[in-house]
Amino acid sequence: MSETVKIVRTVHDLRKITRKWRDRGHSIGLVPTMGALHAGHISLVKLAKKKADRAVVSIFVNPTQFAANEDLSRYPRDEAGDLEKLRTADVDLVWAPSVEEMYPLGYSTGVRAGSAAKELEGEFRPGHFDGVATVCAKLFNQVTADIAVFGEKDFQQLTVLRQMVRDLNMPLKLIGAPTKRDTDGLALSSRNAYLSLTERKIAPALYATISALAEDVSEGADIATGVANAKRKVIAAGFKKIDYIEVRDAETLGPATPESGRPLRVLAACWLGKTRLIDNVAV
Repeated sequence: MSETVKIVRTVHDLRKITRKWRDRGHSIGLVPTMGALHAGHISLVKLAKKKADRAVVSIFVNPTQFAANEDLSRYPRDEAGDLEKLRTADVDLVWAPSVEEMYPLGYSTGVRAGSAAKELEGEFRPGHFDGVATVCAKLFNQVTADIAVFGEKDFQQLTVLRQMVRDLNMPLKLIGAPTKRDTDGLALSSRNAYLSLTERKIAPALYATISALAEDVSEGADIATGVANAKRKVIAAGFKKIDYIEVRDAETLGPATPESGRPLRVLAACWLGKTRLIDNVAV
């Protein structure tokens, strides 16, 4: 384990390092993050290190994926803490560009996310996935990654990015890692820091509810009835508002058709106080 972690902030410096790796025949794994790292992120780093010769973690709070009603300045930031966690994880390189480096004066090109982005998060966060697709396309190109690792907690994001990589013939493989959870089932997320002590005790009810819904659907229960019951349970547990609880096709995020035998996924986004929690489970 190194005493310090190597960090670069310009594409020029990044490419100098990755070019040397390429010359030595090393493969490169990327873990894109917005910082405020937790154990879930570190599990992605460990997976990247297993799948590639070199592991790069990007830290960049991407302004283009925040909707007009979302507070970019409120997003948690802790670069010093992040670097210490990554040093312990023995990451090979941290790519931490500024906004000006990523979107210099005159920047005007973007990626329009595909069909998987239209509903669910796409309905409640207009433009979000266009920003995600654009920044990830840039990160993939900047790092020249062979693989990129994402957590399944943001399942729709992973689906959107898989669609982009396939449709644009990008030369890398995306790997989805299982959601890392606390002992009570709550999915690890940087946003959990916003929860009060009372809200934190309520929060695991979301995972418990959608897990029960997934089990019921797998046993043949009517989806509409199951979803309605799940929504009632979440509100009764103390959640303030539900953006969605849906059962969808796990590969396209289109309508669920259990009779087809295709894999299904339960996806949810609910408000607990002022904090919006998202989660998902396989059926």
